[in-house]
Amino acid sequence: MSKNILDRKIVVALDFAEAKQALNFTKQLDPNLCRVKVGKELFTAAGPQLIEALIKQGHGVFLDLKFHDIPTTVSKACEAASRLGVWMLNVHASGGLAMMEEAKNGVARSGHDPLLIAVTVLTSMNQAMLNQVGVAGDLTDQVLNLAQLTKQAGLDGVVCSAAEAGLLRKAHGSDFCLVTPGIRPIDASLDDQSRAVTPEHAIKLGSNYLVIGRPITKAENPLKALEEINKSIKYN
Repeated sequence: MSKNILDRKIVVALDFAEAKQALNFTKQLDPNLCRVKVGKELFTAAGPQLIEALIKQGHGVFLDLKFHDIPTTVSKACEAASRLGVWMLNVHASGGLAMMEEAKNGVARSGHDPLLIAVTVLTSMNQAMLNQVGVAGDLTDQVLNLAQLTKQAGLDGVVCSAAEAGLLRKAHGSDFCLVTPGIRPIDASLDDQSRAVTPEHAIKLGSNYLVIGRPITKAENPLKALEEINKSIKYN
């Protein structure tokens, strides 16, 4: 992959309910030290105007909407998202090969070149939860299978738990982008993450980007928290 996937490893999850809260918070961050993630709640509340405002602040934006629909619909959604100027966007790998191929086609039509990645298994899920939704196999096998499908579709990489990062890095090499949520500093609460690891461990396992929310957004001094996490992974 020609894109530089090694800079600004921290992606701050903007888990806010409205644009004003999010923008007031991001003013406290240094865009040279991180990127930011906008998910379903915030994007639904604030829309494309928020993405424009974040980009004006200097932030690279990961639009985390996890598109999962029929191929044509996903293709058009990815085209529209790419035209917003986002740095990264994603789809669900479980949507299948044809859907992911059409997602890539949509990005190509946009005239922009964001990273396009796919979600394998949500980090909030464990083996029992996976079985509940009808997947009888092992969780790790499911992640590996979906990652292989993602690579076959020509996407840039996957969202995965850092617990699977080592296996995925070995299977797909250094050019396959690994984005890992569920990252928690050693002294932080797990919140709703079933498969969380520390930033240092995630990097050692092969993660390219670490999605971190509450340990930064709820910190008394968010910029200091961001700087400390970057320091802990020996990032300059």
